[in-house]
Amino acid sequence: MNARRVRAALRGWGGVGAMAVLCALALAFVLLLPLSRPNGGGQDVGGQSVTTARQARAKACTDPEKQTLSPSGADGRTIDAIKARKGDDRKIIVGVDQNSYRWGYRNPNTKGAELEGFDIDLVHRIAQDILGDPDAVQFKAIPTSQRTEAVRTGRVDMVVRTMTITCDRLGDVAFSAPYFKTGQQVLAPKSSSITGYDDTLAHQRVCAAAGSTAYTRLDDDKKAGKLVAVPNQLDCLVRLQLGEVDAVVTDAALAASQAAQDPTVELKGAPFTTDYYGVAMKKDATDLIRRVNQILVQYRASGWQASYDKWLSATLGTDSGPSKPPAPEYQRKS
Repeated sequence: MNARRVRAALRGWGGVGAMAVLCALALAFVLLLPLSRPNGGGQDVGGQSVTTARQARAKACTDPEKQTLSPSGADGRTIDAIKARKGDDRKIIVGVDQNSYRWGYRNPNTKGAELEGFDIDLVHRIAQDILGDPDAVQFKAIPTSQRTEAVRTGRVDMVVRTMTITCDRLGDVAFSAPYFKTGQQVLAPKSSSITGYDDTLAHQRVCAAAGSTAYTRLDDDKKAGKLVAVPNQLDCLVRLQLGEVDAVVTDAALAASQAAQDPTVELKGAPFTTDYYGVAMKKDATDLIRRVNQILVQYRASGWQASYDKWLSATLGTDSGPSKPPAPEYQRKS
């Protein structure tokens, strides 16, 4: 792409100039956050046996957002191990995003470009409850495609990163009760003929983050003319702005934040799925799962709404479905 074409693509970005500064700062701070090593785009290997196992698991699972343990404030093996960490290491290790505007992002207007957003507020609340200090957190930047692996291998204690609870993921990690309700939606230029998740996506280049529920849905439905995978959601917005793709499919909550960054794009059509975000943890960390669910009970009563109003109400509204915390349900035998 020559310089003239790039300049043309960048006209009319509005607030995205600030986001470009944010991204530059994020790169400057990347050495402070242990990043995951690439694993080939997060795609599963193992052939037909893996596919068969996943299909069987999906058929046996319904309402994945209800497949969690009942709340408890008791400590156990996992929490004891976290509390036993010494000195500067006495922190909860949490995988987060640092590029999702209003969810988990580095604010260039704060000292040290601090991590801020709706997910980050929840992390601080968890740290306050378990360790008595909201700042007792070691943040790790985790690409979308590597969230499950980071939890499963123990690189982090949990992931709080707009992570949708799905039947497929429940085979590898456990989730808390849901803390946010959303759905998949299409983002495209205002001038585009694309009208939503329909036949207008045919023959179009559509971007989604590898390992995301959007990527899986697009791959299964074969809606896109060409499906483009990237490590992180923000990469899709950049490709859209450069004219390298024609549309983005992602969570409606994230799409709304991306539209807020760039006045030349908009949401197309209505959300076409119902999804729930949860805190991902190791399957055997039962005391931590129950404790996070107990924290969420308290957070829904005091804290959730203030965080929503601060970060998300401007893009999602104050009387929409996502503007209230979802009611939790738990396993009957837990």
